[in-house]
Amino acid sequence: MQLTRTLAALLATAGLALAAPAAHALDIKLGHVLAPSHSWNKAAEGFAAEVKQKTDGRVNFVLFPSGQLGNEKTMLEGLQIGSQGAAIIGSGSLQPIEPKFGIVELPYTWSNAQQAYAAYDGELGAALAKLAAAKNLVILSWWENGFRHLTNNRGPINTPADLQGLKTRVTPDKMRLDTFTALGANPAPLAFGELYSALQQKVFDAQENPLSIIYTSSFFEVQKYLSLTGHVWGPASLIVAKHTWNRISPEDQKIVQAAANKWRDEQRKMITQGDDDFVAKLKEKGMQVNTVDKAPFIAAVAPVWKTYEPIYGAELMEILQKYRKGQ
Repeated sequence: MQLTRTLAALLATAGLALAAPAAHALDIKLGHVLAPSHSWNKAAEGFAAEVKQKTDGRVNFVLFPSGQLGNEKTMLEGLQIGSQGAAIIGSGSLQPIEPKFGIVELPYTWSNAQQAYAAYDGELGAALAKLAAAKNLVILSWWENGFRHLTNNRGPINTPADLQGLKTRVTPDKMRLDTFTALGANPAPLAFGELYSALQQKVFDAQENPLSIIYTSSFFEVQKYLSLTGHVWGPASLIVAKHTWNRISPEDQKIVQAAANKWRDEQRKMITQGDDDFVAKLKEKGMQVNTVDKAPFIAAVAPVWKTYEPIYGAELMEILQKYRKGQ
């Protein structure tokens, strides 16, 4: 009888030991505003699964796509006050808490994505991450929105003159407003979650977004023309709140960081490989697609650069220009 009790006690103890990692699991809400079919979410699923597996369940990222935790402004506030642990956010949306993040929105900065990858995985990304850290945000890795293009219901956009007076929804930041004002449009901000219905109700004639978002958000249902303006290449930030990051052990932080880097690269591949496919799919959905000569657009936005360079400062601008020149 005594032996039986001893065995039972040992088995119970062993069971508790096996259950310990789950008992001490750290569940982290990870939100973003895009659809479950978008590459952000697909890569986030891979990231979360890898972290959970490699930490034996100690760190568990729980995904909330499609703005379930609010818009990007709301999620940033949640990261700062402690009500949310992690997010994938278009990096330009950090401007309200740190104006220098507007540098990511300068129009026609990058000739191709590889230039941008080098900058954000290098000194430019490190400098911006340091600014974010001062706001209690840990940027784990730089993901991608891709090049932004213009859709509208009036006609093909071939030159800035075609934008004259076009009521265009833009992201809620002054840089984008000034860019489209310089191009001759009539821009106004609106939260992403309200965009589809605003286009459907013809509150706006036009909007601008990467191809992946234009397709996965079904904007082809409410927009006729797609012009490949490529006016901005946008990074996204995989962010963990500093208070949450500090709750992860140093050993598990290394696992999380490695997974963030791996799935950054996977997400970028999804964007790069998907662009040609998205153009074909959007044509199949009835959109008329045209390419543009970017030179007159670049000339039109030159005053925007001159206006904003003093805000970002000589140090950041020097880093950016180094990568633009491929040095």
